[in-house]
Amino acid sequence: MVLPSSGKVLPTPQQLEWADCEIGVIIHLDLQVFEPSYSFRKEPGYTPSPSVFNPSNLDTDQWLDTAKSAGAKYAVLVTKHFSGFSLWPTKAHGFSVFSSPWRKGRGNVVGDFFRSCERYGIKPGLYYNAAYNAYSRVYGKGRVLSGRDEEQRAYNYLVEKQLAELWSEYGDVFEIWFDGGLVPPHLGGPEIIPLLEKLQPRAVVFQGPPGWPCLIRWVGNERGEAPYPCWSRTDMLSSDDGMTERADMAGSPFGAVWAPAESDMPNRHQDKAFMGGWFWREGEDSLLYSLSHLVERYYRSVGRNTNLLLGMVIDDRGLVPEADRKRFSEFGREIGKCFGTPLCSTSGKGTVFELYPFSGPFSHAVIMEDISKGENILRYTVETLCGKKWLEIAHGLNVGHKRIEKFPPVCAPEVRLTVRESIITPVIRNFALFR
Repeated sequence: MVLPSSGKVLPTPQQLEWADCEIGVIIHLDLQVFEPSYSFRKEPGYTPSPSVFNPSNLDTDQWLDTAKSAGAKYAVLVTKHFSGFSLWPTKAHGFSVFSSPWRKGRGNVVGDFFRSCERYGIKPGLYYNAAYNAYSRVYGKGRVLSGRDEEQRAYNYLVEKQLAELWSEYGDVFEIWFDGGLVPPHLGGPEIIPLLEKLQPRAVVFQGPPGWPCLIRWVGNERGEAPYPCWSRTDMLSSDDGMTERADMAGSPFGAVWAPAESDMPNRHQDKAFMGGWFWREGEDSLLYSLSHLVERYYRSVGRNTNLLLGMVIDDRGLVPEADRKRFSEFGREIGKCFGTPLCSTSGKGTVFELYPFSGPFSHAVIMEDISKGENILRYTVETLCGKKWLEIAHGLNVGHKRIEKFPPVCAPEVRLTVRESIITPVIRNFALFR
């Protein structure tokens, strides 16, 4: 059944490119790595001295080599987290690498990161925390500091100055990450859209300002797990900091905005490891997630129409620990082994697609829409021919960029994908079977 079109809501070229990346990493290095007793949640009035930041062997090439081994196509560097410490020599204040003993105050992690991204062919992204600080919180009974408040104006100036540095001095930024979103200008927050338009007009922005044409959204948890179905179109954007899970971020097939979800997760145990698994602490290699856990999260993120963003810790030497490097590499090899070469595949426009897997058993079906034409499939089945009867082995509601169906190994002379309901006649980019 083809339903009447609800109007065209389509991705931008940048959102199409982002969806094709599928796997990224987000890299955390901050003062708590060097002073592990520090907790910004428990001690909001205390900040470690920049003198504690002194990694002995910081090597961004090693970081990006690790990311590439995991199959990551983009990497997001956390440039300023909740401590406020900046990983580049910002001119906005002195609380940065400039005031640290690392490389005698002449180092620049952001600059090193961009050079390594270019060397390894990985798209660079930048995380900047602009929302949670002493000036942008809600005060009193729901009162938000307005643009007339001197402190808010001072903080806005700082944010705008730092973002102008990050967005103008290093090159094109593929993804910009706002943890906790942004205080909007009408509530006294900084003016972000004019900066984006001027300096990074092609960037996709996570939890960015409403109205930006290349938004991506939070999936609702930090477990690397999308709900199913999970639509790229949505009427629900968020400005959450990830501390509380949400169950209303699945989107809608008739949503007004194209803002696909990104499923983020730490590489270390979310409940047991230091700072939710996002930051390194000595003696926690045993808290790495298992290979099987990461692979399952791939199925539940990339296989459910989202990207998977894996946390990457950096230790006090300035390196990805060897245990983490090994796990990232194992993950990349396993995904490549499972989905490197299909047994058979097809594509085209229509509602019925057939495959003939003569070379042996298969246990996965991968379905991809051509989302440049929209997200149109609303209900489908996958069936195998057994004698003269078709037997259903999988069914679903949403495909989008990619849907992975997993089932016990089967042998069949013919396999059929049937689109039972759609907004308009869909275009299948790929329907493939894998061992």
